Amino acid sequence: MKKSEILATYKVVKGYHEKYLKEKGVELPNLMKGDNFTKDALVLVYLAENYPNTRIVTKNELTKFIRQYYEDTTDVQQGRHLAAQKGWYILSGARKDNNSLNLKNGEYKLVSLTECYPDFTKERREYKEDEDFFESLKKKYSYCCATCGSEEGKPHKHWKRTKTVLQKGHMNPLKPLEEGNIIPQCEKCNRADRNYWIYDKR
Repeated sequence: MKKSEILATYKVVKGYHEKYLKEKGVELPNLMKGDNFTKDALVLVYLAENYPNTRIVTKNELTKFIRQYYEDTTDVQQGRHLAAQKGWYILSGARKDNNSLNLKNGEYKLVSLTECYPDFTKERREYKEDEDFFESLKKKYSYCCATCGSEEGKPHKHWKRTKTVLQKGHMNPLKPLEEGNIIPQCEKCNRADRNYWIYDKR
């Protein structure tokens, strides 16, 4: 997608969001952060291209697209996060969504810009990210990934060319991403293929 197409598609998405989704608690990602497009917006726009005639998109396609703006990207998680955590009606093969498309693992499809994701519950809509809480949680873990130990802001332990950025990860992916069920994880550990892993407090 060209920059002009990204801007045009985001404008379409924003229009639908204002009319149908905002009141339902669905979060519209900011298009820009400084001089750069945000990853969430890029993924949403890519999935919404030619709406309502959207197509099935693979994670590999998304990763290749995101790398045009973030060259160190190795694993794009935004597809599943935009659905379950932010409410966008995006079906995922990895999540085994109940759908007639028979999506394979690593495939996504944006279904609607007028309805929110079916499992986007009231609890998830009411949950707002508390950066002070997450900052204190990261401090508790010495600003390291809870599962591999890579330190935030420093080269990853196993991918030396990648700087570690900590994300909110599920302790139990079957429960909402909220206080008591969050651990700090690097992008590598907080991956879709870990959706069925349940961690204890160790």
